[in-house]
Parts: sequence; structure tokens; C-alpha cells
Amino acid sequence: MRMPRCVPGIWALLLALSVYAVAGSLDPKPSPVLKAMKDELARSMDTLKTQPVPPYFLSYEITETHSLSVYGAFGTLTHSGESKRRQLDIDLRVGDYKLDNTHSIRGAMPGMDLDRYFFVEMPLTDDPDAVRSVLWYHTDRKYKQGVERLAKARADVQLRVQEEDKSDDFSREKAERFVGPLLSIKIDLPAWEKKIRTYTAPFKKYGQIYEARAGLSATAETRWFVSSDGSELQTCQPNYRLYISAYTKADDGMELPRYESFFAFSPEGLPDEATVLKTVDTMIKDLLALRQAPVVEPYTGPAILSGRASGVFFHEIFGHRVEGHRQKLAEDAQTFKKMINQKVLPDTFTVHFDPTVGRMAKTDLSGRYDFDNQGVKARRVTVVENGILKEFLMCRSPIEGFANSNGHGRKQVGMAPVSRQSNLIVQVNQPVSHGELKKMLAARLKEENRPFGLIFDDIQGGFTMTGRMIPNAFNVIPVMVYRIYPDGREELVRGVDLIGTPLSTFSRIVAGDDQADVFNGICGAESGGVPVAAVSPAVLVSQIEVQKKVKSQDRPPILPPPFEEGK
Repeated sequence: MRMPRCVPGIWALLLALSVYAVAGSLDPKPSPVLKAMKDELARSMDTLKTQPVPPYFLSYEITETHSLSVYGAFGTLTHSGESKRRQLDIDLRVGDYKLDNTHSIRGAMPGMDLDRYFFVEMPLTDDPDAVRSVLWYHTDRKYKQGVERLAKARADVQLRVQEEDKSDDFSREKAERFVGPLLSIKIDLPAWEKKIRTYTAPFKKYGQIYEARAGLSATAETRWFVSSDGSELQTCQPNYRLYISAYTKADDGMELPRYESFFAFSPEGLPDEATVLKTVDTMIKDLLALRQAPVVEPYTGPAILSGRASGVFFHEIFGHRVEGHRQKLAEDAQTFKKMINQKVLPDTFTVHFDPTVGRMAKTDLSGRYDFDNQGVKARRVTVVENGILKEFLMCRSPIEGFANSNGHGRKQVGMAPVSRQSNLIVQVNQPVSHGELKKMLAARLKEENRPFGLIFDDIQGGFTMTGRMIPNAFNVIPVMVYRIYPDGREELVRGVDLIGTPLSTFSRIVAGDDQADVFNGICGAESGGVPVAAVSPAVLVSQIEVQKKVKSQDRPPILPPPFEEGK
């Protein structure tokens, strides 16, 4: 079973926000860390090639994460501080490009391949001897594990049925060399402590709001990468995010959350205090309204998904199913494997994945990067062109018809990279206005004699199943949903999850509007959590299905809150 789960960045560990200053050298030079990695890699390959089963590929990646963060709740601080760590990833392959120790062993429990996980802390010093000593020891460990696993992979190939996809296990790629500046981040902690108290204080006025938090963090992620095929990379990416979250509970026990987050690569991309406080006011009004909103019963019928909701919708039901490695896994449903050059969307829709784009719709995109975690240069991939499926997202694991990576081999530190999404961008070449999209929905309601349709205005996140062992389905989790009646009247409702199966749902997409919106978040799958973005217009779907949202059986608090103002 595969269950990728994608959520707003507020659920990611230590989110990031604005800096007071970002500094970097105008004449970037390689860190001593990069040279130490290069020297130890050369020594390891020279030594191990004398072994009976020598490695044919080796790469090191060291990731430094430097964060300053402030968190608070209900007008008080819960955390303020700084953290810094360095972690190591090693990709060591024995065998050859055709068959190596990473080869999928069929019949193994998904997620139980412990060789995929590798968590090693590195010293924070740039001392070459300290760096090389850790690389030496763990390279030896990875080599021994690799030789043992290669024997299992060869036995799997000999003893089990012939594999459907006979592609190589690893691709040959062009060596990349790039040295970017090493950036430092500073924030005025006292100033941000005051802001976080200000942003969370308004929630104290309302005893029906049971949790209200805000947080900021300024993070610079520096990556050093070297490989035996000649790549040498030094990159540093600052990212900034402010989040605000709160939830209430209806009298029937249903928990009702509201989230907002703001992402940027620079301080200028973040909202000012007045904008944030206006957002807080809107969240409070929404929460109080949701407590009184009626519950929607299970429903099938036409609906509009806002740009943010549509972005998550495409990410879940489409994006995970065009990740290349899934077309090779025996346990995966491989929804689109045989559909290259076939129609999968209306001919007005085109879908790109582009990690080279940093900003769209006046918003920075968190899925931006220069090189993936396998040292391959990021590039734009047009997966669907005018409704026709053209390509898959590829890492360095080839599949039939796609022998090379297109820069989408990604992972969280400590995990093995696979093909993952970046910035998903949905374009409609014959868009209509948002008002016209609503008119199209109203016309369908009258034509089908339906009492109402639905508008999904905001979304929490979602998850999907792509394996063969269970139904191939998705679940998108809405936050703000409205019933829309044939006369145009709208009514806030609660208690629904958007569900369905991919091919059936895709066939019912009708049109899109001309107002793209952005969803930034953290996507979780078998290679861990990676930052992603989805850019999409609102879309009209002729038929969607919703089910009742899971509901707590606990009553709201019996005791009144001690802090509610005015009481």
C-alpha cells in the first residue's frame, strides 16, 4: 500500500518565516566540507574497487539546517530559540546499472525495507578530519549492507516470475558542478515574540476556540553533494513561513479547524501586521460560523473547487500517479503507465511540474530548487499537454520508455530518494471568469434538477492510496465548504470529505477559471516530507462525491474557559 499524504506547511516540523537580514558572499567559494567529502569519496572508491563486489556508484549529501523560530498560543510564547544540525545521506550501489542492491524485492512488506532509512548526525564543525571520519565509518557500513542486499535482489530475480518492467535500476546522468553562496539568517527575536503574542491574543476573546497557535521560523538549508560520476554541488536556500492555526468544536463533537500560512523566500514576500491581523479576524468569524453550520449528508453532484482546493485535488489524484517510480513497483496500481499519448484531461488543460519557477500568482512557491537530491539539475516537465499525457516525473530509476531523470529525485534527510512532485502548475488555455464558472454550475443544477451543488473554498490537505491491495482512491479534506443553490444563494456547511477514484473523477472535469491560486505545503510519501506547491485555477467538476467527515464523540468542554474576556 502507498499512502502519500500532503498537508499545509503548518504541519511540517519547524516552519519558516521572515528574516531580519539574509547575508551571503558575493563571490561564493566551496566550503571545506565539500572538499572533505570529495577527498573521502575518491579514497573510498579507490579502496573498495579492490573488493570482490566493488561499488559502481557512490554519493554523499550533507544537509545543514539552521533555524531561528518563535511560537506562541493565546497571546503568550511557547518557544523562542535557535537550532542547527547537519545530517548525512549516502547512496552506495554495488552490482551494475542494470541490477544493483536497490532493486525492489517483491513480496516484502511495503515500508519495511530498512535499508531505505539512514539517519546520521554530522559534526557542526568544518574540520575535514571530523567530516571524513564519519564518512569513512558509515561508507563501510553501507558497503557491507549493499553487498548483502544485492544477493537478495539477485535471488528475487531468479526465483520469482519475470518482471513486467525490465528497465535498469539506475541511470547514467551528466555530472553537475555548482557552487552557490552560503547564506546566513538573522531575525529580531524580541520583535517577533511581540508579533506572535499580538497575532494569537484575539483568540482569547472567544471561549469556543479551544486551540490557537502561531509560529515563525527562519530557515536556511545548505546542501553539499558529491558523487563518483563527478558531480560537486553547494546550494543554500532560505525559506520563510508564518502559520496560524485554531480549532473549535460543534455541539455534536465535530472538530472544526482553520489554518493559514504565508510562505516566502525573502522578507518582502511576507504580509505586514495589518494583513495578518485581518486574516486572524476572518479565521475567528469562520470558526464561529462553522459551529452553527449544518452538516452535509453524503452527496454526489456538480461542484466547484477553488484554486487552492483544485491544486490539492490535482496533487493527490494526479500528481502522485505520474511519479515515475510508481510505474515500476509491482505492488503499485500504475494508473497511467499505459496511457502515454492518450487523453487524460480535457483538451484545454495542460499540467507542468516546474521546480525552476520561484513565484506565481503573486506568491512564492515552496517546491522550487536548483538540483534534486541525486545531483540532477531541476527542469520543467510538461506531463500533460492539451489533455494528452506526455511524460512522468523521473528520478534516476528508469522505467520503460523513460531512461533518464528529469530532476525530480527528492527526499527528506535520512531517506532514499524517489521521483516526487515539485511545483505543480495547472493551466487552462480557454479559461472563463469565476462568475461564468458559477453560472455554468447553476445551469447544471437546473438541468439535472438538483437542489444544490457545492463550492470547496479552502482545503486542509489530503491523502491518496496508489497500491493494488486496497481500493485506489483519494481523500481531500476541505475546511470551508458552501452549498450553492440554483438561484446563486450560498450557505456555509460542514462535515464533508471529498473522495473518489482517479480515472472516474478526471473524466468529469469540465472547465477552469482565469484566477490561479497557490497551495504551499509539505508532501509526505515513502521518501519522507518534501516541500511542494500547487498552482491552479478554480475548476468545475460535473460530478464529485463527498462522505461524512470523521467526528469525535467527546462533548465540548463542560467547564467555562478561565481566560474568556468579559466574563
